Amino acid sequence: MSRYDSGERFQGIDELREAVAAERKAVTSHPVYHRLDSLPAVNLFMAHHVFAVWDFMSLLKDLQRELTCVDVPWTPAATRTAGRLINEIVLVEESDARAGGFLSHFELYLEAMDRSGADTTPILELVFQIRDGIELPSALERACAPAPSAMFTLATWELINSAPLHCKAAAFAFGREDLIPEMFDQIAAIEDPSNLLEPFRDYLSRHIEVDAGEHTPMAMRMVADLCGEDPAKWSECAETVAVALRDREKLWNGIMDALERNF
Repeated sequence: MSRYDSGERFQGIDELREAVAAERKAVTSHPVYHRLDSLPAVNLFMAHHVFAVWDFMSLLKDLQRELTCVDVPWTPAATRTAGRLINEIVLVEESDARAGGFLSHFELYLEAMDRSGADTTPILELVFQIRDGIELPSALERACAPAPSAMFTLATWELINSAPLHCKAAAFAFGREDLIPEMFDQIAAIEDPSNLLEPFRDYLSRHIEVDAGEHTPMAMRMVADLCGEDPAKWSECAETVAVALRDREKLWNGIMDALERNF
């Protein structure tokens, strides 16, 4: 059990979870998981999904920027509890200890793609364009990102740029961390006689482990800390999370369409 999961129940979290139950179920019970029945199908999925892995890191670092001080000269942050929580999540997501070294979960995903033979050209081109100072919409276009992935990433970018802090935290908690174990449990059941998907399974297992045991309780407590007893904030969070989950469903729909066209 996470040291941040004391068993304490937050009424706002329970009510928010109930408010978005239908949107969450549409994602966790999506038929796309059952279409990942061959190595080429998984590789196509990964070539799309890797953009969501990348923009997760952007949302995570935006939360860290808002909840802590990353400026120089340094000043104390106002959100002590939430700041501690986000820093701990960043530590694992950005520099996890793996195989005697350290790397981000995004890089772990890229290693899995390389092993399985998935196409990494568009996502690597996106990173190159971003490093070169190109704005995200143009970078996605230049990188020839798959259309569903580009739409999902731009929706995340809109969230980062325009949503209040508590809403971004809720989208992170309910639209990302809370979903991962249930989604990835289904993907991890893929048969792989070639063992080419072994690094991908390792990635999935690691996320199921840290998200279910550590990061989801931490993210939920962060939302509770930011919303407090303010009903307006909780209501805004529910609206934001519902949109974020519908965006994820659209991404899965787009990947499903691509699978149907190609296999």
